[in-house]
Amino acid sequence: MFRFTVPQITYEISGVRIGGQPGENPPVLIGTIFYHKHKIVEDASKGVFNRVEAEALIKTVEELSDKTKLPFMLDVVGSTPESIVKFIEFVAGTTKAPILVDTLGALDVSKAALKYVREVGLVDRVIYNSLTAKSKDEEFKILQENNVKSAVYLLFTDKIMDMNSRIESLEILLKKGKEFGVEKVLVDVFVIDLPSLSVATRTAIEIKKKYGLPVGSGAHNAISTQRKAFKERFGVEGLEMCELASNLMTIVMGCDFVLYGPIETSKEIFPAVYTLYTAYKYLLRRKELALQL
Repeated sequence: MFRFTVPQITYEISGVRIGGQPGENPPVLIGTIFYHKHKIVEDASKGVFNRVEAEALIKTVEELSDKTKLPFMLDVVGSTPESIVKFIEFVAGTTKAPILVDTLGALDVSKAALKYVREVGLVDRVIYNSLTAKSKDEEFKILQENNVKSAVYLLFTDKIMDMNSRIESLEILLKKGKEFGVEKVLVDVFVIDLPSLSVATRTAIEIKKKYGLPVGSGAHNAISTQRKAFKERFGVEGLEMCELASNLMTIVMGCDFVLYGPIETSKEIFPAVYTLYTAYKYLLRRKELALQL
């Protein structure tokens, strides 16, 4: 639907192409594993988990990716140095997909994770998730020291409904990231609730229009941060549909990736995005229907 006049950047990370003009590459679907209170995790601090169930979840995503031809990455969360290393080791040995290293902003965990990544030769497969405009130099240095050159820039802002504040955060991050050797940037436009989803999505369009960078978000946060209220109003199935709709909104508007939430949600998100993307490709064949931005 959209066609940007500014040249669009495409990165290749471990065989997955991300970015470009809408429709040029399929959107990348990123599910989270070992998240807070994930039922397959038996001891979050020690990194003890049900390996059979974890492998089954990943294999399901691989099968869905094969069926739909939609690429995927995995967001691997760890809250301690011990657990994050075990989780990365398992995921890297189970799938060849790119890995987002998600340390929840804990520097000791980041140090352990990226040191391990460097030592075992996974640098080209990982993306650090994430850096914000408030991240200190020490966190950037951890990436630099371990030769990690790919990162998610999260455009966190206290001004939830302000697009310009998000763009200002990106400019800060681009400047600092360049100093510390970050070369491949995925921009997370920051969704925290339902009202912010609209602002974030509008920001994503503006960033592609101005910078040409790959954009996306954890769009499911629009609903998941208010799960109780949505569940009480619509029930479990209604809640799930609300989360799916929030994820799909970003894809419809031309985003390059979506952090769709728990890996279990893959069974809904892959068929839904396949439907949208297939329709989108037919639309793009009729070039007169594209909107120039």
